[in-house]
Amino acid sequence: MGGRDEPGGGPGRGRRHWRLPPPGWRRVVALRRAAAGLLALVAVGLLAAPGVVPAGTPVLVAARDLAPGVALGPADVVVRALPGDVVPAGALADPAAVAGRQVVGGVRTGEALTDVRLLGPAAAVAAAGVPDAAGVPVRLADAGVAALLAPGTRVDLVGAADARAGGPAEDPRPVVLASGAVVLAVLPAPDRTAGAAPVVVVALPAELAARVATASLREEVTVTLR
Repeated sequence: MGGRDEPGGGPGRGRRHWRLPPPGWRRVVALRRAAAGLLALVAVGLLAAPGVVPAGTPVLVAARDLAPGVALGPADVVVRALPGDVVPAGALADPAAVAGRQVVGGVRTGEALTDVRLLGPAAAVAAAGVPDAAGVPVRLADAGVAALLAPGTRVDLVGAADARAGGPAEDPRPVVLASGAVVLAVLPAPDRTAGAAPVVVVALPAELAARVATASLREEVTVTLR
């Protein structure tokens, strides 16, 4: 009764009643097919271009741990692509531009190299805090003193001079040539110079830098630690 198909009944025996799919099912199926097609296109693109380099900014980084004063060579640096938001100011990218230059302080493997990490005007300005700063190489009177110095150490540079105009040269008194110099690097003495003291490079304002450079040509210079 009621038009239902009963087992063993008349015409239409054994038919099952199917429920209609929920509204919107066609849209869901279409979206799934579109997503699958997009993923397939991406996979094909990756297979067609296996050598694609990830986007980023090329930056020089240390290929190994570098000791203070090391002169950079081809095995010391490598170019890597870094995201733009993590690239430091003054980052370097050309290996040829840093060949032979000394690092200021120690550098860890993977550390990005910037202009202030290499011995030069930028490092001197950053260390001294004045725009006209310069680096001055000084060979100390006592080689043992250089072992007490490290990049960032503040020192006073001291020379010897007559206390009285026209006085005897054998009665010199110490004169402070410059105060508050910042050590940039301690460079080893050349192998060909037996017994020579290491060269200490300090950052000073231009006027004091010229004074120290002139004094170091005619007299021995030493430092006092601050």
